[in-house]
Amino acid sequence: MKITIRTITFAASIALCTTGLAVAASGAAVPIKAKMAQALLENAYAKSVRSGEPQKPWPGADIAPVGKISLPRLGVSEIILDSGSNEAMRAGPTLVPGSAEIGAPGTSVIAAHRDTHFAFLKEVQVGDIFEVAGRDGMKMPYRVTSMKVVHADRFTVETGMTQNELALSTCYPFGSVRGGKQRYVVRAVLDASHMAEAAEQVTE
Repeated sequence: MKITIRTITFAASIALCTTGLAVAASGAAVPIKAKMAQALLENAYAKSVRSGEPQKPWPGADIAPVGKISLPRLGVSEIILDSGSNEAMRAGPTLVPGSAEIGAPGTSVIAAHRDTHFAFLKEVQVGDIFEVAGRDGMKMPYRVTSMKVVHADRFTVETGMTQNELALSTCYPFGSVRGGKQRYVVRAVLDASHMAEAAEQVTE
């Protein structure tokens, strides 16, 4: 079947800075709560991989893990959540609805707050290798190709692509507590040269 290439704007990512204002108001407690949530999410993700079914991280949660992203050079590891909701944004990086599933052809758009889970993006460099796993726990290497500041209304990706890409988005500038419409976007592509060494099952 012929797939029509179309460009879509991800409105969910536009809410990053707006919700970030409320998060900033809680001060130093935010990073602490974020770390606690990640510990519960790690456990839920491990159970999801083993069972093949989404696992809620805590009672009453409306979110579930869909993947994991790590950057060994910086010692960073985060669980990726579904839904793109405010609850997901508070707990960790979230896969933006409408973008490609992690590991599937196309662009997987992952968004998180600049003062917690994606604060490290300011230290990412071209050529860095992310280790990313989807619902099945299989690690895949993604090589960073660019970092760019864009206006939220112009943050677009193409669907129907055969190439496997990541777009990591957070508010900009880093360190600001004000809302705004600028986004810092890190793009990365699946790196076949690292596939053999990175294709191993996530173990907990």
